Amino acid sequence: MRPGQAGFFLRAEAPADADELDALIRAAFAGNPHSRHTEAEIVRQLRHVGDMTLSLVAQSGQPEAPGALVGHVIFTQVTIDGGACDWFGLGPLAVLPYRQGAGVGAELVRQGLRALHQQGAAGCVVLGEPGYYGRFGFHSTPALQLSGAPPGCFLVRPFARVVPMGSVHLHPAFALAPPADWSFP
Repeated sequence: MRPGQAGFFLRAEAPADADELDALIRAAFAGNPHSRHTEAEIVRQLRHVGDMTLSLVAQSGQPEAPGALVGHVIFTQVTIDGGACDWFGLGPLAVLPYRQGAGVGAELVRQGLRALHQQGAAGCVVLGEPGYYGRFGFHSTPALQLSGAPPGCFLVRPFARVVPMGSVHLHPAFALAPPADWSFP
């Protein structure tokens, strides 16, 4: 557990969090024009089959006096054509609307990336807004591609100097989220 700067702390997801996380994820994406509103179902399927490499929650309050969950992020293993190993995908990242912009999502991403790196991961990918994820070292590269991703929105965060080449394949649960209009202003 790690105390946050704005009245929250991070911890690993616990089995008892499932229902509260389902509601949190739905609320976080309710007004998102880039969402197909399948994020909660994706997380449920990944949890059911045990394919979440890392699942972190942000909880309001302090560890000794915890409150409601306010944020969540998962990391899952991805495959890359050509056999590159130890790459992971970030997302969905969900933060309750009233806590968005307060550093909850940023801290979830930072701590998740730090944990993956410490576990020996080679890198991480994300489909998302370049302006947001760029601050965590993600960038677009033609070396790794995700079929159907809009130009510039599939981003890579290597933990080593070498970025493999090939197509990235996400867990089949992500097929619940067909490509939406991912154009960002």
